[in-house]
Amino acid sequence: NDNGCLACHARDTKVLGPSYLEIYSRYGDGDDTGALVQKILNGGSGVWGPVPMPPHPNLSEADAERMVAWILDGAPQ
Repeated sequence: NDNGCLACHARDTKVLGPSYLEIYSRYGDGDDTGALVQKILNGGSGVWGPVPMPPHPNLSEADAERMVAWILDGAPQ
């Protein structure tokens, strides 16, 4: 909430970016945890369509790791 994620993502509905459950479906095995952390921190494009994800350089790596863990836990409500 505090990092603006909900402007582009929702738990179970595609907004600008994929829903958290779509991310979980693709990466839920946990093998790409480090890559997802880096995607949050550095941004990226092309994986989910043409809309780029902006970088979040003010976010700590520990916070990005907690976000990824929450998503890969099935994005509980």
